[in-house]
This record gives sequence, C-alpha cells and structure tokens, in this order.
Amino acid sequence: MSKAGRRLATPEGNFFEDFSIGQKFVHGVPRTITQGDSSLYTALTGSRFALHCADTVAKNCGFNTTPLDNFLVFHIAFGKTVNDISLNAVANLGYAEVKFYHPCFAGDTLSVTSEVIGLKENSNGKNGVVYVHSQAINQSAQLIVSWIRWVMVEKRQSSTPDTRPQIPEFSKTLDATDIPLPETLDLSGWKSSDGDNQYRFNDFEIGDSIFHRDGITINDSDHSLATRLYQNNARVHFDQKMMDSSHHGKRLVYGGHIISLCRALSYNGLGNALWLCAINGGTHANPSFAGDTIYCHSEIIDKKRVEGRDDYGLLRLRMLGIKNDSPDLMEFMYRQDNGRTRYHDNLVLDLDFWALVYR
Repeated sequence: MSKAGRRLATPEGNFFEDFSIGQKFVHGVPRTITQGDSSLYTALTGSRFALHCADTVAKNCGFNTTPLDNFLVFHIAFGKTVNDISLNAVANLGYAEVKFYHPCFAGDTLSVTSEVIGLKENSNGKNGVVYVHSQAINQSAQLIVSWIRWVMVEKRQSSTPDTRPQIPEFSKTLDATDIPLPETLDLSGWKSSDGDNQYRFNDFEIGDSIFHRDGITINDSDHSLATRLYQNNARVHFDQKMMDSSHHGKRLVYGGHIISLCRALSYNGLGNALWLCAINGGTHANPSFAGDTIYCHSEIIDKKRVEGRDDYGLLRLRMLGIKNDSPDLMEFMYRQDNGRTRYHDNLVLDLDFWALVYR
C-alpha cells in the first residue's frame, strides 16, 4: 500500500490584515485578448457602438481595425487584480480616476500591477476597505488603462478596529484637458447612419436627460459567463453554497457586468457617444442578482469642445442603472431615511464619465 501523500492548502487570497500602505502586486496570468473575446462580450451585452462593431467604420475613423470596447478592456484588466486584492471581498465599492490612454486591439496582451494606497477598518471589526491604484500595460509596455478602486474585504479574525484610517486623496472629477484621446481618431469619415442618425454633440445641452427605453433581464448564465470571461474569480459571484449563509442568500452579479449592460442600453439616445475616455467616479449603490431587470438613465452634466477639433467634443455623463423599475423620474434616485438622503434600494449604479461624441 502506498504511503498517503500530503494534503496541500490552496491559496486563500489576502484578507484585510494582509494589506499595508505602499504594498505592490504584480498580478498573475497576463491575458491576450482575442476577437473571440470581443464577440462574446457583444453577445453578453448587446452593445451596438459602431466603432467596435465594423472594420469599415473603424478604418474610416483612423484605426487599422476595430478597437476593443474600453469596458471589455477594463473588466479584463480588473479581473487580473481579483486574486490578490478582492478574492475575499464583501463588495467592490467604487472607482475613481479611470483613464484609457491607448486603444487596445485583438491580439494585444495585458499585464496588470497594483499598489495599496489606503486602508480603513470598519467599525464592526469584521472587515475593512482597501484602496488600490492599478495599471494595465500592453506587450509594448504602453499604458492602456489605470484606475483607483476601493473594495470591502473580510478580516481573517474579527476584532475591535485599532488602526487609524488612511484614506487617499484623489480627483473626484477629471479635467477635460487631462483626458487622453485616441491619437489617430478622425471622424471626418463618420456617417450619420453609423450611429443610427442619433443626437450629435451640438444637440445636447447641460441638464438634458435621457431614459434609454429598453430593459435587460439578467440571466444566471449571462452574468456567470461574463464574469468568467474576465477571469474574475471572486467567490461571491459563483459559490451559491457559500452565499447561502450570507446576508443576501444568493450570488451577486459582478458590478462590471451592470456597467456594461447600462452602457449597451445607453446606445438608445447616445449612439454617437463613440469612445469612453475616462471615468470620474463610480458607485455600485446596491447589489444586483439574477432575475433583476436593468434600466438606464443618463444626464448631461458638462460638455467641452476639444481645441483644434471640429469632428467631436466631450460630454460628461452621469449614467444611472436602476433595477426592476422605470427610471423616468429623477426622484427615483434618492429617498429619505430618517432625514438622511441615500440611494434608493433599486438604484444599482451611479457612474460619472467622459465620452467622446460625434459633432
């Protein structure tokens, strides 16, 4: 009879106590993004923005081929960070200073690093918030996307908080002059029909709002497949047995999937918002679950002309994702709770971003 071998433990991820300010991670498993990934992303979201759909359109606009959707790039880069940063997460809370520096194309390989820039223990002693700054580069060491995010992470052992919080400073709004723009982009060859003859930059005024009409019901298979596409292995999205004993009792939909669904829905009215340039900030205000129906509402909160360009301008948009109800009314966003204004329970996403819009 052979001697029994050792039983080795698998990596358990980092808990809140394992993080320290200035700690740096070189995340594992670089990822080459393929055209198949892009096609699957379209199948999972239904996104129709022409620049990411047609080689002919992309070539008319100065690219050699269709650039990848920047949200697909962001989610894949984000997924690289999960094993080190948020494998033991309670929830991903928000984003800031997300910048897309260079277009990414099928065949490009992303590698991702992160640095811990802030820590805050929660008063319950069970978890805390970790702030990280992450960067993704391609095979030529070009910076593709960088971002700050904060995530609530479980503690290995509950205890009374005894660490003074160190919360980083970051910009709540990126100045339009500090936003990277695609160097080769030229919309002089853009056809109005490419964007379904929808509103142009000059048609919008600050204060305008759009209810994007359609809703998308989240299937278990869709959100699970989308999260696997990004190689995001956070257990809260997959392990129902673990979630049986959680507060929610069911698996959470990855917040990035909600972002992409809302972006896809926003095509109705914002079909000429061709390029996601930067995200000022974002909040996953409430969780989403399989069976929820997502609607989207956008507000124009700023607009800027770009010096030397008469083919496009920049819109600052506030994109709201709402589950299981029509977001026609702005009062849907907030409600009063004992005199305190907070997000309505059905508001799941509040995203503030800059988009490049055809003039």
